[in-house]
Amino acid sequence: MPRPSAVVFDVGNVLYAWNPRVLYERLVPEDRALDAFLRDVVSLDWHFQHDAGRPFAETSAELIAEHPQHAELIRRWGSHFGDSITGMMPGMAALIDDLDMAGVPLYAITNFSGEFWAPFRVREASLFDRFRGIIVSGDEKLLKPEPEIYRLALDRFALEAGDAVFVDDRADNVAGAQAIGMTGLLFTDADTLRRDLGAIGILA
Repeated sequence: MPRPSAVVFDVGNVLYAWNPRVLYERLVPEDRALDAFLRDVVSLDWHFQHDAGRPFAETSAELIAEHPQHAELIRRWGSHFGDSITGMMPGMAALIDDLDMAGVPLYAITNFSGEFWAPFRVREASLFDRFRGIIVSGDEKLLKPEPEIYRLALDRFALEAGDAVFVDDRADNVAGAQAIGMTGLLFTDADTLRRDLGAIGILA
């Protein structure tokens, strides 16, 4: 059996920490009120529409119509989304350095709004310029763990499924990659990932 030679990363909470709570902690200082706002207004299900390709202008207008008292807070999601990405996950900068220096081809498949991705990609160019290809769900209107997004990535990256290791912090996304023949690794932390990549021969 051929050994995988390329690594395909998820971005949010694998390469970079993402936490929408940081957008609102200073504006909604009471924890119970903030918990309710994040659960009932700017929920992850609502945000998932952006990852699927819906424009923020549309989703925010709908949400403001439902919750007009929160209009300014809802708009902040769009205007300050980059602030919710709070830096690289511990140890991942060094791991990417080591993979890149070893000549391992780096790619990504991310569930991410296309309009939010563009400024973030510019902001983090020093990292993403090392990647040979990145599939962004909001641009393609395909989402993990749908098999089509993995197949699109393999086709665009000119990889066979057996060539690629896919790394994600969500088990369903890992299972989606495995279902089409990629090696899947569930991300917990950089040290564990480094050991896992070593065990399959990608890192010495």
